[in-house]
Amino acid sequence: MSLPEVDYIWMDGELVPWAEAKVHVLVHGLHYGSGVFEGIRCYRTDAGPAVFRLRDHMARFEHSARMLFMELDYTVDELVDAVKHTIRENKLTICYIRPIAFRGYGVMGLDPLPAPVNVSIAAWPWETYLGREALEHGVDVGISSWRQRGINSLPPAIKATGNYLNSSFARIEANRHGYAEAILLNEEGIVTEGTGENIFVVKDRTIFTPPISDGILEGITRASIVAIAGDLGYTVVEKSLVRTDLYGADEMFMTGSAAEVVPVRSVDGHVLGDAGPVTRDLQQTFFRVAQGKERAYDAWLDRV
Repeated sequence: MSLPEVDYIWMDGELVPWAEAKVHVLVHGLHYGSGVFEGIRCYRTDAGPAVFRLRDHMARFEHSARMLFMELDYTVDELVDAVKHTIRENKLTICYIRPIAFRGYGVMGLDPLPAPVNVSIAAWPWETYLGREALEHGVDVGISSWRQRGINSLPPAIKATGNYLNSSFARIEANRHGYAEAILLNEEGIVTEGTGENIFVVKDRTIFTPPISDGILEGITRASIVAIAGDLGYTVVEKSLVRTDLYGADEMFMTGSAAEVVPVRSVDGHVLGDAGPVTRDLQQTFFRVAQGKERAYDAWLDRV
């Protein structure tokens, strides 16, 4: 699917016309995956466009960069302002936002530190990642034969570009087997996450989700759902899960900035059915929060 082009992309402090936002073929990040990124959404609200948990995303962006010894020339506040500026100048009211920092042109070799660091921010209109139909009717997923990258090899807690080759392998396999998405186990056979989403399981109206220590990204949408669920009176338990916990779930859903809140209809052919009442309650509340209709969560919205 081709990207819908807008007018500008922010690159290293200035807006560049979309078609001119280019880098050299020998940038370090292209050859070695030495970069970090974020996926963020801006929603339409009655008070104009608002970015969901923008500051939290940019703080994670800075944290990921720091873990890879990438010195950014911009503070979190400056990056927040750059995102808003990019949205305003492109006259967007609803969009997906992709900040990326990567090792640029100048050196070749596995030591990334001598390479410069470039930072870009793009924003464009993009439907929910797994499709509008998925939000309503759910998706069929499969357990991947590929294992999650290890916490002491390519730490999943760092949102690094190179980490996602692992996810691409799993997603290709899932799609070829007729599934919309894959679920990855870690090397111990414990459930971790989807290729780009965190996982929640509902059993007897209690919500379970894998802990960070099992090898998952510290998802911002995940944290939002945990908070919303607690406010709605649900019990949320961080617990290691095995594949049969998914097969025997009353409900299951996945969360992510791109995918938002997506019900899971089946796992490896084990049918869970349409979105259950807990999933639907959380999904509807999440969208009300993101669209500025729940005043208690206004602090999560950065108005453009």
